[in-house]
Amino acid sequence: MGTLNDQAVLQAIFNPNTPFGDVGLDLGEKAEKEVDDDGLFPQAQLEQSKALELQGVIAAEAGDLSTALERFGQAIQLLPKRASAYNNRAQARRLQGDVAGALEDLERAVALSGGQGRAARQAFVQRGLLARLQGRDDDARRDFEQAARLGSPFARRQLVLLNPYAALCNRMLADVMAQLRGPSEGR
Repeated sequence: MGTLNDQAVLQAIFNPNTPFGDVGLDLGEKAEKEVDDDGLFPQAQLEQSKALELQGVIAAEAGDLSTALERFGQAIQLLPKRASAYNNRAQARRLQGDVAGALEDLERAVALSGGQGRAARQAFVQRGLLARLQGRDDDARRDFEQAARLGSPFARRQLVLLNPYAALCNRMLADVMAQLRGPSEGR
């Protein structure tokens, strides 16, 4: 796990403030025009659930994972059929080291979303990252393919990096660049 790609994957997994728009906590403000299931829920409960999720995100970003997990759990209790809170709780669980719990939440998010929309895209990306970290590249590839079909640029980049020919080309390019720099600069 020493390559730049592996370091990028670890960074994406362990940093909730990652710059990748579809890896971070899901507040839903990024893709307002995108279809989601929010219209299926009563407005008052939806607003309360989103407020709880926002409190959870703020707590997670401040490093208070126990409060974050509590808020995401409350959002889930309020609207147990809404996928977004499961995605957010999965990320908080993952940051806490509970990979099994994170995977359970991601499975639930995929099931509730029907594999469509923003919530599914985020769940596939997170699940793909966990599979990649565990060395299950075939599983990661499947999840990244699903997320890429749903419009994830991050997943598309991961698919390129998981391509063995691309990895070989990247290694060869790095070797050539090191040789061009010369023995004193490349070390």
